[in-house]
Amino acid sequence: MITKDFKPLKFPEDESAHECIVEWWYFNGHLADAAGREYSFMDCLFKVDLKRVKVPFWSWLPLKMIYFSHSLVTDLAHRSFQHRIAPFSVISKDSFTKPLLYASYFNPEVGGERVNCVIEKTGEAAYHLKSEDLDLTFASTKKPLLEGGNGYVNLGSKTTYYYSLTNLKTAGRVQVGGEWIPVTGKSWMDHQWMDASYSKDRWDWFSIHLDGDVELICCAFANGATRLNYADVSRPDGTQEHLDDVEIIPGERTWTSSKSQAAYPLSWRVKVPSKGIDLNLETRMENQEMLFGAVNYWEGPLSVEGTFGGQPTKGVGFMELVGYPSKYGNVHYLGDEVTRTGRKVYSMAKGHARNLANNFKKSLKGK
Repeated sequence: MITKDFKPLKFPEDESAHECIVEWWYFNGHLADAAGREYSFMDCLFKVDLKRVKVPFWSWLPLKMIYFSHSLVTDLAHRSFQHRIAPFSVISKDSFTKPLLYASYFNPEVGGERVNCVIEKTGEAAYHLKSEDLDLTFASTKKPLLEGGNGYVNLGSKTTYYYSLTNLKTAGRVQVGGEWIPVTGKSWMDHQWMDASYSKDRWDWFSIHLDGDVELICCAFANGATRLNYADVSRPDGTQEHLDDVEIIPGERTWTSSKSQAAYPLSWRVKVPSKGIDLNLETRMENQEMLFGAVNYWEGPLSVEGTFGGQPTKGVGFMELVGYPSKYGNVHYLGDEVTRTGRKVYSMAKGHARNLANNFKKSLKGK
């Protein structure tokens, strides 16, 4: 269903920011170093109109617009998962003022080094992402995939503008354990914006790269009585198709978080019988939970195998599970943040005291 307010997407204009309640620029990818060791990443910048989104936890803040960012890097060879959740990002004055997409920001952290982060379009099909643990360039090899067939998805309880860059040739470096590692690979980018206030939505979302430059996005969305499954496909020749007859089925393999008690399905099956699509999805790590107050989610890489168009295929993907019952909320999040900050302050003070003591001893010896 198209509403009277719908406006066809225009590029590059619609790659930048919009007057809306919620908007985000999201990247994920599958990378490898020169030795063949595999890594995956996710990075997302959010923009929220505080006065219109109606989130109870944020309503007291004396701000109109807030930005925040989430990111993760997974080292699949060493089975390690590192992530950052910045509850507040400081955006530069010239962000979203240039003809092409440009956002520059930093994430304040007690005792942390200030890192200038950036999301920018640097050419006709070229992009650059830089954050605390990522410095990557992307070359888009296909036109944007317009979800819903025209970049506009009706979720029943709300509507959203939505497009993806599904095939981004990637090069650069990632930081793991304090070491910067050169990598190459393939990535995905989502840009979504909507006028919708806070609600307890639930979604199971998958971006999938299959053999032969086939990409598929599929999502199971639920909000109260509203339930919707959909998928969109980008084929090697750039043609696209929106699909509604999609089955998204959780498997028996699950992982339960010791912190939130949320139970996340780790295996899935995606079927579109009319198109000969039958894919089995398996997560490559168990603990990829992101805790952000009342909004907690699982985000991480997948292995994919099955059939597309009735032919055998394999690939990789990314999964995001949001809205699963959790015992971790805003109070827990604030407590964890206070504890984490307190430990950093204590560590800094301890180090400072140690340096003062050492300098004092040296001065005594000098006498």
